[in-house]
Amino acid sequence: MSWKDLHARTDILHAVLDRAARNPADTTLFDGLPDLERLFGGPDGVLAALRNRWENHLTVKLEEALAQGKSALQVHEELAAEQPALRAVLDRYDTDRIYTRRSRPRALAS
Repeated sequence: MSWKDLHARTDILHAVLDRAARNPADTTLFDGLPDLERLFGGPDGVLAALRNRWENHLTVKLEEALAQGKSALQVHEELAAEQPALRAVLDRYDTDRIYTRRSRPRALAS
């Protein structure tokens, strides 16, 4: 993947999150985004990338928070408050079916 493609992928993810921040129920979150099909293979690829972002952020926050005595639920709630658009997209779509990594228990993954 070229740097140009990497930046284009990032732009698509940001566009989806910007749309979700304005209206999480928007049925056109993935419409009209140049190169979405080529770079992600369709909306499922975007959802998988967003789920991966959530999982990465959650893992880092869990590692830090558990050392401080916080619960996994507290960490999940904090991250959801920090990234409401991302959480809204993941709550709206069933990303478990497309996320290929070994997923966390449902309470944390969703």
